[in-house]
Amino acid sequence: MRVSPRALTILLMVAVALVGPGCRRAVKPEAGGDRTVEAGVPVGFGSEAKDAPEVTWDFGDGSPPQQGARVFHAFERAGSYPVRATEKGEVLASATVTVVFRPVLRAIPADAEVAIFFPQLRGNVEPLVGFFSRMLGQAQARQALEEAPLLSLVLRELRGEPRLVDPEEGVGFFSLPGFEGTVALLGVTDTQGALEAVVQELESGGARVVGRGPEGTVRFQRESGTSMLLFPDRGYLYLVVPDSPEEEEPEGPEEEQASGRIEKVLAQEGGTEAADEEAIRARIVGMSGPGLSELPLLTELRPKVGAGNVHLFARAAEGDTSEGIRGLWAALKVEEDSADLEGWVALDKSLFAGKSGPGSELLGKAPAGPIGALMVSMPPEELSKLVFGAPGSERRERTMLRLKDQGFDAAGADSLVSALRGDLTMLAYFDAVAFYRNFFLGNRRPEPRGTLLFQAGLVRSEPVVEWLTGRLKSRGQPFEVVKGQDATRLRTRVMEQPVEITITADRLMVTGGESLGARTPGDLGGALRERFGAQSFEPGHLSAMVDVGRLRAELDAPQEVPGVSPQQLPVARSLVGTMMDQLPPVESIFIDFAPEEGGGRFRARTVLRPRTR
Repeated sequence: MRVSPRALTILLMVAVALVGPGCRRAVKPEAGGDRTVEAGVPVGFGSEAKDAPEVTWDFGDGSPPQQGARVFHAFERAGSYPVRATEKGEVLASATVTVVFRPVLRAIPADAEVAIFFPQLRGNVEPLVGFFSRMLGQAQARQALEEAPLLSLVLRELRGEPRLVDPEEGVGFFSLPGFEGTVALLGVTDTQGALEAVVQELESGGARVVGRGPEGTVRFQRESGTSMLLFPDRGYLYLVVPDSPEEEEPEGPEEEQASGRIEKVLAQEGGTEAADEEAIRARIVGMSGPGLSELPLLTELRPKVGAGNVHLFARAAEGDTSEGIRGLWAALKVEEDSADLEGWVALDKSLFAGKSGPGSELLGKAPAGPIGALMVSMPPEELSKLVFGAPGSERRERTMLRLKDQGFDAAGADSLVSALRGDLTMLAYFDAVAFYRNFFLGNRRPEPRGTLLFQAGLVRSEPVVEWLTGRLKSRGQPFEVVKGQDATRLRTRVMEQPVEITITADRLMVTGGESLGARTPGDLGGALRERFGAQSFEPGHLSAMVDVGRLRAELDAPQEVPGVSPQQLPVARSLVGTMMDQLPPVESIFIDFAPEEGGGRFRARTVLRPRTR
């Protein structure tokens, strides 16, 4: 068979194509197509197939290229990056990778029992730092934040120092089942730089590095003898902090005590504590999926509460269903001069068995201007649990023992509880004139002066009269009993202040301190609801408030005090003002809890004094 020169040339060209460099390009590298991934999470490019070509991968984010058929790369920052597979400058495959921030909840394991976290640093940390700087003072607030694990890097970010943390990712703390301690995590942009910065911070705080392991793991020994473990994973730094055991110091000579401490440290360095920390690391590094972010319970709770700067999630420990609590979700929203907390408690049964307590009769006719108010409205049996502890509980047992010591047996205690209707109200008023009068004409000490009002609804009065008289007798406190047709009155003195207790068929009323005759009664409940929200100080609620601003105004109000010279009063007011200025600049504090369908909602608000111009 003759082959023409032309055909032979064609055959040679085909053979060269089959065995030459073009054979490797017959299987193109796999760039994976355009996709969206999370910052810090390794992404795979190429193929593990035997015939996959060895190429150079350029990730487009400024990091060094990698060589291989199959490579992995984690993009540290959000953005859009062109990824190219090249050989000798020729682009063989390409894809665009869009990198988004990795939410902090996806970096927390799904079995976390408690988690406190900032969803992102930008816009959330600054208000919190500002609020607590006003609340505690700038130096104390900074010190408190510096001492919290990993937060020192956050403060460096706020000071404008070289960026190591990711302001769009979060910071948080969580606990895990079976581990006595806390795990802190922080989103970072420069993993190695952030890790070394944390090492320096911990060393400056007294901890010492006792070992470094693979993939950036660093082990520390604290001054207390316990250890910590620092490691990076997918764009976050984690610090495992076991609780410090509360153990008594060894007894004996100083040398024996020192020897005991050294043996303890050595045992912990190679003992179960290190194994526990490594187990925590393995759980986090090996975590796949959405973490805590898509937990069904959390998904159920999150719509119940508005957004905040800081969030809290907690759920009942495994096997702990004694109180029927399934979980809790709360959000803290902070502004420069106020902090609002809103939360929801999810229950597997109706709170208080779906029952409510009566409203407060006292709030409907009390004088205006209290500096403190407390209202409790719940079913009597639930009020009994709140005051004495649940039946069969250790707290109940301790309470009954105390009552027994006071000569009141268990049967009498149960009788006392059954006499309550389920509503309690307490109001505190300040009397500035009496305060200054006592300061100058009395013992010359800045002692509080004012009035306390207390009222509780009753279904029976006899057990209450019996308990109160027994209590006064057991204390050896002189008292007077005045029995009328419709009421029994007990009169005594407490801390040199007059106290009158009035018991009727359906009500217990206590008035202590100065007279309130100059204050006009009115609808105090309505005024409190107008100030703190319609759903407060209502039947079925537990509501409380402290009005420090009112206290300051009361102290500033008197222009004259009988018996005190006009020259003395300004001196006292200046002294008291200086003392008040040493306290945190709180204007008011308010809390409220109320049952709702499927759980209970709680709210709290702290307002700081307006800044002086």
